[in-house]
Amino acid sequence: MVGADTAWIIVATALVLFMTLPGLALFYGGLVRARNVLSVFMQCFSIACLMSVLWLAAGYSIAFGEANAYWGGLEHAFLAGIDAETVAGTIPEVLFFAFQMTFAIITPALIVGAYVERISYGFVMAFSGLWMLICYAPVAHWIWGGGLLAGAEWSLFENGVNDFAGGIVVHQTAGIAALLLALFLGQRKDKSKPPHNPGMVMIGAAMLWVGWFGFNGGSQLAADGGAAMALTVTHISAATASLTWALWERIRYGKASLVGMVTGTIAGLASITPASGSVGPVEALIIGGVAGVLCQVLCGVIKELLNIDDTLDVFAVHGVGGMFGIIMLVVFGHAGATEQLGGLAVVGAWTIVTTTAIILVVKAIFPLRVGEEDEATGLDLTSHGERAYDMTS
Repeated sequence: MVGADTAWIIVATALVLFMTLPGLALFYGGLVRARNVLSVFMQCFSIACLMSVLWLAAGYSIAFGEANAYWGGLEHAFLAGIDAETVAGTIPEVLFFAFQMTFAIITPALIVGAYVERISYGFVMAFSGLWMLICYAPVAHWIWGGGLLAGAEWSLFENGVNDFAGGIVVHQTAGIAALLLALFLGQRKDKSKPPHNPGMVMIGAAMLWVGWFGFNGGSQLAADGGAAMALTVTHISAATASLTWALWERIRYGKASLVGMVTGTIAGLASITPASGSVGPVEALIIGGVAGVLCQVLCGVIKELLNIDDTLDVFAVHGVGGMFGIIMLVVFGHAGATEQLGGLAVVGAWTIVTTTAIILVVKAIFPLRVGEEDEATGLDLTSHGERAYDMTS
């Protein structure tokens, strides 16, 4: 084991958890109405806790075991055969487990943005747990665990898919799942009010930006120049996408909003994620510059043209951003078109089939959507018996 590598991945693990708790929770919580902010916090916090337990029980073994090309098996369930002395590369395997656990936490948490303000809490918990084990963990095995798309002897593609930190594994899967859930749920009854706390949205986005240094830089799994470059290009893409989102918003509407600018930040971060292990600063500048406009345009396509209430634009920002980054690796000559497009197609089909099946099964047991009266009152009070703010003062 290398001490510097271990120290850096410990820090990176903390940074990636920081992305969900409190970063994503604050980002999403500020975007909803005041009567639903605690429900968003509860969903993010509950998912973080449940995914941690399930990752220990089976998720890690499914993703990073060595059973076959399709899944890792259950040999390492509950970390069987792994202790403080077991090594994965240059770091303790238990640390690799913890680092990957934070990815398994944030991926289903990203989906929260599609269903806020109208979904039942029981459905959220059951769906998220099954989705992580059945959809996310196998995809992680295929690309990062030496499986179907990794370029191993049993791979579909000779050279494997280039997805450094999760354009496909995290962002495509979460984005497609979010879009499907939004379709099954239908529109909110009242979409008239703007985000209740733009300042909270900015604070959450800033935390996500900082945490993303661990997300991408940590994926190098070493304290070296590759990690430093991944961190640098991540920052450049985020900054550029923030500016182009704000510029395009000003061109279209005459004003650039804070919520829009920080949404551009997230678009730039999602887009650079799969490419951060391969590209340089100028390429990151291009990726971020295009992402800030592309993802904003897709927000309008999903909500206005397709009339799908993906409430907080999960598919347009994360799904489209992640897939765009995967494709840009081909444009810049860092990966083959067959591998990248093939990976998108295989994982896209898998995500559609498994997510749809999980939704149908879970909604047969738990109500998918809360009643109209509960939706009007707000999920904070009706689902959790609390209010974020004293409405009488």
